[in-house]
Amino acid sequence: MRHARGYRRLNRTHEHRKALWANMAGSLIEHEQIKTTLPKAKELKRIMDKMITLGKRGDLHARRQAAAQLKQDQHVAKLFEVLGPRYAERNGGYTRVLKAGFRYGDMAPMAIIELVDRDPAAKGAADKARLAEEEVADE
Repeated sequence: MRHARGYRRLNRTHEHRKALWANMAGSLIEHEQIKTTLPKAKELKRIMDKMITLGKRGDLHARRQAAAQLKQDQHVAKLFEVLGPRYAERNGGYTRVLKAGFRYGDMAPMAIIELVDRDPAAKGAADKARLAEEEVADE
């Protein structure tokens, strides 16, 4: 039995896990879909659902709580300005985990975690904008 086992440790220290979740949650907010290992995706789902609930609340205290967990202000801004209103009528279940086979190198089970009702254009949008900006600067 696994009583009082609240979360997956993933063979990392507390500080490493905290940084891992901040980076992965930021990437999921930015791209709205990421590929990772299955245990990380299942644990990230718990964290992201709480973050989107903060985005739905939208008050100053919720914004400060989200900023304490996320590393970049642009992710906090998108969480409160885009994702919070998008899921205002939804009562939970903001993310979905899809199994995606096994990684070639070590046969680790892989998964795709994505936001429900995601914007397909969001994946890679920042990179496309950066490349377009560089092309304009080169000309």
